[in-house]
Amino acid sequence: MCRWWSSENVVAVVTGSNRGIGLEIARQLASHGLTVVLTARNVDAGLEAVTSLRHQGGFKVDFHQLDVTDASSIKEFGRWIKQTFGGLDILVNNAGVNYNLGSDNSVEFAETVVSTNYHGTKNIIKAMIPLMRPSPQGARIVNVSSRLGRVYGRRNRLANVELRDQLSNPDSLTEELIDRTVSTFIDQVKDGTWESGGWPQTFTDYSISKLAVNAYTRMIAKELSTRQEGEKIYVNSFCPGWVKTAMTGFAGNMSPEDAADTGVWLSLVLSQEAVTGKFFAERREINF
Repeated sequence: MCRWWSSENVVAVVTGSNRGIGLEIARQLASHGLTVVLTARNVDAGLEAVTSLRHQGGFKVDFHQLDVTDASSIKEFGRWIKQTFGGLDILVNNAGVNYNLGSDNSVEFAETVVSTNYHGTKNIIKAMIPLMRPSPQGARIVNVSSRLGRVYGRRNRLANVELRDQLSNPDSLTEELIDRTVSTFIDQVKDGTWESGGWPQTFTDYSISKLAVNAYTRMIAKELSTRQEGEKIYVNSFCPGWVKTAMTGFAGNMSPEDAADTGVWLSLVLSQEAVTGKFFAERREINF
């Protein structure tokens, strides 16, 4: 990978990075010489992760508490980033939850999953965009997502053709449409009709949250694409795969090291090679 950044001058924020894929993304970015800010809801867990990285390689890493579901926490984090670093250059949205393992399909915690994975991601993006620093290479937003949220997935294809077309067409995609889609799912979960509501049988609360993340990635990428050179922000999402982390009960088939690779690549790729509004897996673009 061609190096365009100056040592420690580029600031990357990785949400939910006290363990698993987020911690590994932070480690790999720090190993490239960047200043990396780890975040976590639990302060003790975050500080322990930072201490571990500093001992591993003397990396330039810092920590600040962040709960992406809490508006006041996001506001305080933004204030601290601006005061401490003057802004940021890279935002990797990894913070997320999933209460299902394997083939489980419970929606007991659907509101928490959607609030964290989708609304949390959306709200931290909105808060950080004004703080992203101008750069000839452009700033980067990378959203950790999943193939389970693909509109045209083989197993998760939406039955509602009109909705499917709207969510896959950047010209008809709006925040209101995405919000309405997840709200409809939550309402049907609450009244017990979600299984007959046109959602695929394998669809979970995690799936709808990541479908929303993918859609928002396309929407915000298009919105930001009109920025002039030097103020560009490239926005993409990627699927890390089924990874051996706590979220999968350590039953995955991919290591966190391999899973983090695409996210790091999207964060650091040269602007001449950068794209925006796309979805990747193993450094290859795939359909949303």
